[in-house]
Amino acid sequence: MERAAKKDAVESLNGVFKTTSVAIVAHYSGLTVAQMQNLRKQMKQAGASVKVSKNRLAKIALEGTDVVAIGSLLKGPTVIATSDDPVVAPKVAIEFAKANEKFVILGGSMGKTVLNVDGVKALASLPSLDELRGKLVGLLVAPATKIAQLSTAPAAKVARVVQAYASKSEAA
Repeated sequence: MERAAKKDAVESLNGVFKTTSVAIVAHYSGLTVAQMQNLRKQMKQAGASVKVSKNRLAKIALEGTDVVAIGSLLKGPTVIATSDDPVVAPKVAIEFAKANEKFVILGGSMGKTVLNVDGVKALASLPSLDELRGKLVGLLVAPATKIAQLSTAPAAKVARVVQAYASKSEAA
């Protein structure tokens, strides 16, 4: 790799590390090309990205970013998964690791917080931002539907009482 290409790679990675909220590091030794393509596809569909880079260049690119703590994890054949949503990359990585035992998650970083494997698993178990938004909208809409039900309930009760008296007088 030429010096200019290395500089471009470092600048590109640095830009990714500065804008990401979470970075997950994993070993991918032994995965086939098809499996790696599947991982990239799953990450892209979820809104995350996967980078395979020389560890030395990645360590240089980490300098001055919030996720600088993952530098110690960059040993051997590593892949770095990043996403803006702090839950997306860990979720996809954990699911992929369950299906492929050769994909071993080493840890990661969420902002300046260092994550071990258990931290990544805990982050993956949280609901995503879209799921949280859906639940919040559901909670906001629920009171309106209950108010509508309460406003129609008294009229329905009055109608049932009148109907009961009418059927009682018809029977008598």
